Amino acid sequence: MNEQIRMRNNRAREAALAAIGRVALEPTDLVEYQSRGRVVIIGGAEALEFAPRLEPPLRAQVLLTAGEELPGVPVIPLAGRTLDITGHLGAFTLHLGEPGRPNAEVLTADLLLDLGAEPQLGMPMKPPGYLWSASDEPALSRALDQLRELVGTFDKPRYFGYDAAICAHGRSGQIACTRCIDACPAEAISSLIEQVTVDAHRCQGGGVCATVCPSGAIRYRYPRPADTLEQIRLLLRTYRQEGGSQAVLVFVAASDAEPPPLPANQIPLRIEELASVGLEVWLTALAYGAESVLLLDQGGMPAAVAQAVKQQITTAGEILAALGYPPHAIRLVGVADLVEAGATGRLGIEPANFAANGGKRQVAYMAIDHLFAQAARARPMASLTVGAPFGTAQVSADACTLCLACVGACPGKALLSGQDEPQLRFIEANCVQCGLCTRTCPEDAIWITPRLLFNREERSRVRLLHQEPPFCCTACGKPFATRSVIQNMLRKLEGHAMFQDGRARHRLTMCQDCRVVDIAQDPEAMDQGITGKWLQ
Repeated sequence: MNEQIRMRNNRAREAALAAIGRVALEPTDLVEYQSRGRVVIIGGAEALEFAPRLEPPLRAQVLLTAGEELPGVPVIPLAGRTLDITGHLGAFTLHLGEPGRPNAEVLTADLLLDLGAEPQLGMPMKPPGYLWSASDEPALSRALDQLRELVGTFDKPRYFGYDAAICAHGRSGQIACTRCIDACPAEAISSLIEQVTVDAHRCQGGGVCATVCPSGAIRYRYPRPADTLEQIRLLLRTYRQEGGSQAVLVFVAASDAEPPPLPANQIPLRIEELASVGLEVWLTALAYGAESVLLLDQGGMPAAVAQAVKQQITTAGEILAALGYPPHAIRLVGVADLVEAGATGRLGIEPANFAANGGKRQVAYMAIDHLFAQAARARPMASLTVGAPFGTAQVSADACTLCLACVGACPGKALLSGQDEPQLRFIEANCVQCGLCTRTCPEDAIWITPRLLFNREERSRVRLLHQEPPFCCTACGKPFATRSVIQNMLRKLEGHAMFQDGRARHRLTMCQDCRVVDIAQDPEAMDQGITGKWLQ
């Protein structure tokens, strides 16, 4: 009987893997490189000896880090100066800066060959066109072959898309979320204070930026998440239709070696990088009928990327545990643990068939809602560790003045103002736990807590966090502020020279229009020339 199940699962797996070829991937635009063969070789005597081996179209220049110059080789001595390298294939810039002096010598190159004992660039994923090589003959021969192949015009897909409008990186001069910057192994993402910028030429499609982004501001473009999820949906549906049982989805990085022979119910799916799929993809795969999801780590992930993936897996496990499912149904495993890991943790649910279109959070909620509807022992809420992209916000009524700075800073529109009266309202489903609200609040009156409400209506409900009766102008009666704002202003200006007399202080309780009228009727105020300040 077991052999019959194995054979049936094997046939079903073959049919499923063949079926995903029917999903047409939406194309993306291309990023172009142009390399004319200008090579800067960084090193000592080994660089001087290697340089003459480069023949046209390669043209060598040596940045000499140690040793004596040799005749016939273009050499620039580093001579104790600092070295800063920016750029990529076809457009490298090397700044040779003398400590304590603002001016620096600048070199440009299409290709860099670094023969130092340690690479000049320390990021795990080096920019295209940068080669770090040992100085033994086999390694130098390989480097020479690589340099020859990197002359000409090249292109690659633009792997990412970015929507600054929903980015949680910064608002009002405050920086909050830096997850994409911290995790990027190519150091291709940098801060512009209010948003981030991605160097498309240095980006190599690792995808961890899209995985850790809580709002979906950075998204993978090739393949699109919707295309990957459609492949998973079709793969698992075909596997079931062909008689397969207990499907385990195994993600394998395209650059890694072929996995060892897998049990017949384990279905490998090649993706660009392991970190290019995250929480919403894993949970959707479970909703589509995978009994568990495994990420096969063959040692190729940089430490920061692996840490980011593990954080996502922790959050996924906490959600599954609160739903009453095995928390280890999503796991990062090595080759040695692959078979055993696939034999543990079954969900046993009715598979979903929704099309996973929409933004990152919308897809995640569709999967969570399906898993919740199928759960027999779900708790109403999952308590999550710090770093999770779901959560709530709370406000201290004694401290909040309803200045609404937090509303203007919130990238997900989780915080809202009142419609006709002073209020601070909140939609938990929209909160990405970025912390911009806590950083922009001048009174330190708001704080956030990671959690996930499973009831969709409760999660999406507009909740009142704080409200006050409006403060009405003491001259015309028009509401224009809150009582706490006026009291706070009066307290802060109590010792100010311009507000020592009673009329000037009383003016603070008026709306803007009435203030201007009162100033115009006050000879003392006019003599002080403060009208312009009130009108600004």
